[in-house]
Amino acid sequence: MSISVNDVEITDEAVERELPHHAGAPVPLKAAVEALVVREVLLQAARNKLAAEQDALRVLEASQAEDAEALVEDALIERLIELEVTSPVPTEEECETYYRKNIGQFRTGDLVEASHILFQVTPNVPLDALRAKAQEVLQQALAQPEQFAELARTYSNCTSAEVGGSLGQLTKGQTVPEFERAIFSLEAGQTASRLVESRFGLHIVRVERRAEGRTLPFEMIREKLAEYLTEQVRIRALRQYLKILVGQADIQGIELEGAQTPLVQ
Repeated sequence: MSISVNDVEITDEAVERELPHHAGAPVPLKAAVEALVVREVLLQAARNKLAAEQDALRVLEASQAEDAEALVEDALIERLIELEVTSPVPTEEECETYYRKNIGQFRTGDLVEASHILFQVTPNVPLDALRAKAQEVLQQALAQPEQFAELARTYSNCTSAEVGGSLGQLTKGQTVPEFERAIFSLEAGQTASRLVESRFGLHIVRVERRAEGRTLPFEMIREKLAEYLTEQVRIRALRQYLKILVGQADIQGIELEGAQTPLVQ
């Protein structure tokens, strides 16, 4: 079935052009198609609401500038979002409340020296069998922590296996979120009692050493925090607006999850 938005087709050529922008997505093709559908939904809404702006931009569209049509479309979408999606600036009190409730986010300098044993998920290995083997090795690592490096050399599918699973010193932001949560929750010399799952596979995680950082004072991060909270409000409002537009549009060939609709950059 072809994909269309209110009878406007999303062509295979358009998908091919969009695909490289989503190479890092779990399912690049799906992400590319969803992005094009959302763009078309927004563009149609912009053309309906912003006739005057569209007329003014025709000068650019009629020029010989490279990608002139795309620039016009981007300008229309940006103007539509500017008019339809509001982002109130948080108050000082709201910023302080968020700071107090999420004080752990404002630490700097936390550092851990971590190791892992990776059981990579591949099409050729049944997940149940892989998980069972990982659990078996985890029990060995917990029972004989001094053998962790040797177990990593034997079983890990990561290049770090050559150095006993060592990932060296890590700070926050260097690893995927689920792995980061695990390593920064462990004490020095502790192995996680459960497998950690990430897009790379199943991990047995151990922290060798850790160095504590410090908590940044509210005054130091006030402006950045206000910008962050404003952006979060904008994202939620934009998601809600997109959900409404998607619900009103006649979309064929793909089913979008309204609340998770990808955002225009």
